[in-house]
Amino acid sequence: MKLAKLAIEQRATTYFGIILILVGGTFCYFQLGQLEDPEFSVKTAVITTTYPGASAEQVELEITDRIETKLQEMVELKNVYSNSRPGLSIIKVDIKSNYWSDRLPQVWDVLRKKVADVEPTLPPGAGKPKVGDDFGYVFGFLLAVSSDGYNYAELERYVEDMRKELSVVKGVARVDLWGVQDKKIYLDVSSPQLSELNITLDQITRTLQSQNLVVDAGRVDYFTERLRIAPTGEFRSPEDIGELAVAGVVQDRDEILRIRDIAQVRFGYIDPPNSFMRHNGRPAIALALAPGAGENVVHVGEAIDKRINELVAELPVGINVERISWQSDQVSESIVAFMVSLLEAVAIVLALLALTMGVRAGIIIGISGLVFPILGTFIVMAIVGIDLHRISLGAMIIAMGMMVDNAIVVTDGIMIRIAQGMDRKQAAIEAASRPAVPLLGATIVACMAFYPIFASSYDTGEYAGSLFTVVAISLVLSWVFCQTVAPLMCIAMIPAPQAGQESSAPFQSHFYNLFRGLLRLTIRYRIMFMGGMVGLLAVAVLGFRYVPQLYFPDSSRLQIMIDYWAPEGTRIEETSAGLKRIEEFLEQHEATASVSSFIGKGPPRFYLPVSAEDPYTSYAQIIVNTNSLDGVNQLLVDSDIWIQENVPEAMVRVRKYAVGAFDDWKIEARISGPANADPETLRRLGEEAADILRDTPLAKEVRVNWREKVIALTPEYNQERARWAGVSREDLARVMRRSSDGIVVGQYRQDDDLIPIVVRNNAAERSQAATSLDALQITPRLSTHPVPVLQVIDGIETRWENPIIWRWDRRRAITVQCSPNNVTAPTLRNAVLEKFNDIKLPPGYRLDWDGEYWSAKQSQDALTPGIVPAIVVMLFILVALFNSFRPMIICMLVIPFVIIGITGGLLLTQTPFGFIALLGAMSLSGMMIKNAVVLLDEVNANIAKGLQPYDANIEAAVSRLSPVVNAAGTTVLGVLPMLQDVFWVALAVTIFFGLIVGTLLTMVMVPTLYALLYRLPRTRPEE
Repeated sequence: MKLAKLAIEQRATTYFGIILILVGGTFCYFQLGQLEDPEFSVKTAVITTTYPGASAEQVELEITDRIETKLQEMVELKNVYSNSRPGLSIIKVDIKSNYWSDRLPQVWDVLRKKVADVEPTLPPGAGKPKVGDDFGYVFGFLLAVSSDGYNYAELERYVEDMRKELSVVKGVARVDLWGVQDKKIYLDVSSPQLSELNITLDQITRTLQSQNLVVDAGRVDYFTERLRIAPTGEFRSPEDIGELAVAGVVQDRDEILRIRDIAQVRFGYIDPPNSFMRHNGRPAIALALAPGAGENVVHVGEAIDKRINELVAELPVGINVERISWQSDQVSESIVAFMVSLLEAVAIVLALLALTMGVRAGIIIGISGLVFPILGTFIVMAIVGIDLHRISLGAMIIAMGMMVDNAIVVTDGIMIRIAQGMDRKQAAIEAASRPAVPLLGATIVACMAFYPIFASSYDTGEYAGSLFTVVAISLVLSWVFCQTVAPLMCIAMIPAPQAGQESSAPFQSHFYNLFRGLLRLTIRYRIMFMGGMVGLLAVAVLGFRYVPQLYFPDSSRLQIMIDYWAPEGTRIEETSAGLKRIEEFLEQHEATASVSSFIGKGPPRFYLPVSAEDPYTSYAQIIVNTNSLDGVNQLLVDSDIWIQENVPEAMVRVRKYAVGAFDDWKIEARISGPANADPETLRRLGEEAADILRDTPLAKEVRVNWREKVIALTPEYNQERARWAGVSREDLARVMRRSSDGIVVGQYRQDDDLIPIVVRNNAAERSQAATSLDALQITPRLSTHPVPVLQVIDGIETRWENPIIWRWDRRRAITVQCSPNNVTAPTLRNAVLEKFNDIKLPPGYRLDWDGEYWSAKQSQDALTPGIVPAIVVMLFILVALFNSFRPMIICMLVIPFVIIGITGGLLLTQTPFGFIALLGAMSLSGMMIKNAVVLLDEVNANIAKGLQPYDANIEAAVSRLSPVVNAAGTTVLGVLPMLQDVFWVALAVTIFFGLIVGTLLTMVMVPTLYALLYRLPRTRPEE
C-alpha cells in the first residue's frame, strides 16, 4: 500500500488537504448540534378513556380489556399494560425496540386506527379514547411563574401572555402550561330551598341551555345590503347568569324567580383541583418549552433567555419567573466539561509521548495522531448528523488512546530507520507502507469491537449507538493520517544522526536485555506460565461475583426529586398539606437553590430518561435544585433522615436522576394470574412478596402498585319503592353528585373559552354530604314534588374496594416495588431471589422480574445480534492478514485474560460494573487485538529478513515494546480525566486497570503463545 509515497510525492495536494482539515474541522465543531444526552425515542403511547360512574372492575372489563384485545393485533406491539380506576382507563403501549424514531409515526397511525375501530363497541357513557403518542416529548426548558400578592386569575393572565410571546421565539416548537386550573361558574344552591320552591334541576338546565345557545335568526335584505339578525340574550358576564329567570312556586303561587334568588353565582376554578403547583412555597404555573427537532439547544436557550429577560422587565413586582430546569445551560456545562476532559487527555498524552519518545516525536504523534483525527471526526459528524453530546465526546476520549497507536508505530519506525542512517524520504515511505495493511486490519478489528452496541435494537443501542460510529470514524481517520501527515511531519522534523553516530542496534540497552530474559524464561517454562495465567483468570472470574453491579449510573444533574405518596384515597388538599412540611425543611437547607412542588401528578417530562407519574390525588413530586454536586449528595442524605423521622404517614422517596435508560423502580417483581385472576389472591401474593422485601435491611420504600383499598359509600337502591316514587337510578346519582362535585348544566362563553356552569349544593351542605346522603331530597323528572332519598334506598353501606386494577399483557398483575438501601439493585435482588422463588403460586400464576434487572437483561441480550457479525468480521480479518489460523487463535486466546485487570480494578476501587463498564471491556478487546496484530506482523517481518523463528518471535516483542507501551500509556493516562465524570468513571476504571494488565499480557503472553502453538524450541537452537 503506497499511500505514504503518494502523500509525500504529491505534497501540494497533501498540504492543501491539511489546511482543509484544520479549517473545516474548526468550523464544523462550532456548527455541530449540542445536547446533554443523545436523543432516543420513547416508544410508549398512552390511551386514556373516561367512563364516569363505573367501578375499577367495570372500567377494566368493559373498556380496558376491549381496547387491549384490539391492540393485540398489532405486530409492532411489545407490551401493553394498564391501570383501571373508577371512571378512568389508562393503557400504555410499548412498541418493539427495533422501531426507532424514524418509523414510530407510522406505528402511531396504526395504533390510532385500531383504537378507532374499537371505539363503537365501547359501552354507552364511555368517553372517546384519547391517544397520546407524545409521551416521550421532552420540554427542555421548564419555568416556574409564581405569584406573591396576586390572585390566581391575574397570575394566569400573565402566564398566558408569556406563553404567546415565547411560542414565537425561533427554535421553539411547543409551549405547554402545567398547573393551570379549569375555570368553572358555580351555582351554589340550597337543596331544601329548591324543594320548597318546587324548582327542579331540569328546569334550571333547560333554561340555561336555551338562554345561552348560539341561535341563527337568519338574514334580511335592506336595499343593496344583506343584514344578519343577531338577537341579544347571551351571557356577557357571570352576573348575567344570576339575572336569568326561572319559574317557581312561592306560597302556592307561580312566580318568576331569578337564579340569584335561589343560588350564589360565583366564578371560580375546579374544586377540588386535579393538580396544582407551588414554587418556593408560592402558588405557581409552569411554562414548559420544547426546542424543535434538529435545533441547537444552546442557541434556542439563548433566544429564550433574551425574550424572557424582555418580558420580565414588563412584569409587575410580585410576579416571579424562575428556572426549574434549563437544558441549554446543562448542555453547555456538559460540553465544556467534556472538552476540558478532552484537552486534559490530549495534554497528558502529549506530555507522556514527549517524555518517552522526545518532544519532536510527541508533537508529530500529537498532531497527526490526535489533532487531525479529532478535527476530521468533527467534519464527518457534521456530514452524517451526529451531535456533540455525552456519548459522542466520550467516544473520542475512548478512541484517543487507539488513535495514537497508528501514529506511534509509524513515527517509531521512521525514527529507527533515520537513526540507522536511511534516507529520510525512503525511511518515511518504508516505515509507513510496510505495516499499513496490518494497521488497517487491526484498526477495523478495533472498530468492530464496538459494533454490537450499534447493532442493538434495544433503547441502549439507540442511546449509545453513536459510540461505534464516532470511534470508527476517528480510528479510520487516524490510520489515514498516519499514512499521510505523519510521514511528512517526520521528514520535516526528525533530525538526522550526526556522522558516525548511526545506530545499527537500537534495542541493545540493559532494559531491553532484561525484557529478552523475561521472554526467554516464559517461553522455556511456557506450560507452567500459561497454567499460572489460567489460574489467575479463574480467580478473577470467581472474584467478579463480588464486583458491585449497576445498570446505568446516576446523573451529575444538580437536582434531586422527592416522590410523596400519601395513603390511597387521600384528598389532594391533605396531600398538599403534608407536603408543605417537607418543602419548609428543604427551603431552609443550605444546599437548596429552589423547591418546586407538583401536586396531583408528575411534572412535564423535562429530562428524557424520566417519565411523569400518572395522576393521583395522593401523589406529589418535589424537584429541588441545588448549588453544587456536593450539595446534591448532602441534601440527599439529610432529607432522607429527616423525612423518615418526621413524615411517618406517607411513603417518601428521595432520589437522584439517572442517565441513559431509566427505571422508575429499580426493583420490581410482578405476579400475574389468569386473565380475570381473583384480586384477593393477587393481593395476598403481593403482600407475601412485599413482606420478604420489608424483612431485609437491603430494601427500602417497599410498596405494592395496587395501593391500599379505599372505602366506597354504597346506597342500596330499592327498585320497587323507587319505581312507585318515579325515581330512577340516574335521578339518585344526580342528586348525590349535586351534593358534592356538582352537575354541569350549561356553558358560559368567555372569549375563546367554554366554561362549564356547575350546580352544586352550598358549602354548608357539601361539608356534611358524606354523613347526610340519605337526607337528600330527590325530585323525579316528571314531578315537582321531592322524595327523600331514604324512601328509595335500604340504607347506605360502606365497603372496601380496589381503587386500581393493574394488568400486564392482558393479565391481571400485581407488582411489588422497592428501592435498594445503600446497595445496588442486583445485590438486593440476589439477596431475596431464593425467598421469592419459594412463594407458592397457584396454577396459572407466574412471577416475573422487571425493573433494572429486566432492562439490563434486554440491553445485554440485544447485543447478541451484533456480536456474531462483529466476531465473524474480526476473525476473517485476522485470518486474511496472516493467511493462517494460528495468529487468529493467539489473538482470541489473549482477550479473556484481560478480566484479571478488570476484576482487580473494580474490586480495588469498589466501582460497579454496568453497561458503561461493558463498553470499556469491549474497547479493551479491540486494543489488545490491535497490539497483538502489530506484534505478530513484526514476527513475520523478522522471519522474512532471515531470523530464526525463535529469535524472530523475541525480537518482534522487543521492537514492539516501546510503541505498545507508549500506546497503552497514552490510553491509560488519557482516560484519567474521565474519572471525574460519574457517567464514565466505570469505563475509565475498566480501561485503566484492564489495559495495564492487557499490555503485559500482549507483550509476554503473545510471544509465549506463539512459541507454544508454533512449537518453537524452549531455548535458542545454539544454546
